Amino acid sequence: MTENDLLYTLALQHVSNIGDITAKRLISFCGSAEAVLKEKRRNLIKIDGIGQIILEDIHNPKHLKAAEAEIHFIKKHAIRVSYFKSESYPEKLKHCIDGPILLFQSGNINLKDQRIISIVGARKITTNGIAFCNSLVEQLTPYNPVIVSGFAYGTDITAHKAALKNSLQTIGCLAHGLNQIYPKAHKRYMADVEKKGGFFSDFWSTDVFDRNNFLKRNRIIAGLSEATIVIESAEKGGSLVTADIANSYNREVFAVPGRITDSQSVGCNNLIKHQKAFMLSNPLDVPYILDWKLEEENKPAIQKQLFVELDTTEKQIYSYLKENSKQQLDVIAINCNLPIFKVSSALLNMELKGVVRPLPGKLFELV
Repeated sequence: MTENDLLYTLALQHVSNIGDITAKRLISFCGSAEAVLKEKRRNLIKIDGIGQIILEDIHNPKHLKAAEAEIHFIKKHAIRVSYFKSESYPEKLKHCIDGPILLFQSGNINLKDQRIISIVGARKITTNGIAFCNSLVEQLTPYNPVIVSGFAYGTDITAHKAALKNSLQTIGCLAHGLNQIYPKAHKRYMADVEKKGGFFSDFWSTDVFDRNNFLKRNRIIAGLSEATIVIESAEKGGSLVTADIANSYNREVFAVPGRITDSQSVGCNNLIKHQKAFMLSNPLDVPYILDWKLEEENKPAIQKQLFVELDTTEKQIYSYLKENSKQQLDVIAINCNLPIFKVSSALLNMELKGVVRPLPGKLFELV
């Protein structure tokens, strides 16, 4: 976006009582942030969510002055800015209704065609939680995922450090502007994170540090990723908020189970109990549920299919799946004109022969 576009978008963002959803609605109605700030009051009042308080404030020149000062900061520190309609804006975040209209970033972030997961959890992470988090990242390394977290104490920094150790790209989502770092103790990790990933924030350099910022930040953690993994959580906590947001975005959520007597497992156990998360007892459950595949896995599988012997029913099912990709058991039975028990038995045999694999939702596909 041009500097002029950035100026007016920042100014719109600076208007009190205009959040990201309302800002997007205004931009859609008027065509651009500049058009919004130059639009007549009688037209703006027609837009849903625009009342007298916003109308009294939206044309105040202080917003453009504040935007000019923030652009000076952005230029001075070589901060990259992504507009919610631009190609550089994270693809998954584009599908979140409350995603920020502007996203500020530092480092060397590359999200194009990447597998992205978020790892969150308790700040007072246990030794078992640390061990599982480290094992999780290590075992997922062959799939080369981007590891997203909040750069806070406990689970967050454990996930970032595990990603760095395994040479994976990692992104810290901050609850403040890029002119500071919290907690200060984590400043020593910043250079390594920016070298192998970076930081995202939608807060200005002038924004006051506030606890509510962390809850707002969580929507970016959930929105960037195809799945959010909760390592540990008490009965209440920010990681549960992130999990709820991920569910609202129709993203997958995983939770690591624990003993019912462990206070730091209550939140995870509740997510699983209320069917808000997959139970994550083995790190390799993640690529299985998300249907991640390694390139090298496909080569021997193709060779196996060339020499495997199938009976008449299995050949019929194989031909159907080859034409129709992944399908549910019931659908296969109907379209192959076979009884369900016979299809179920044949699919089990084909799975043992390495010809098909089961997927969540009673789906099956060829290997």
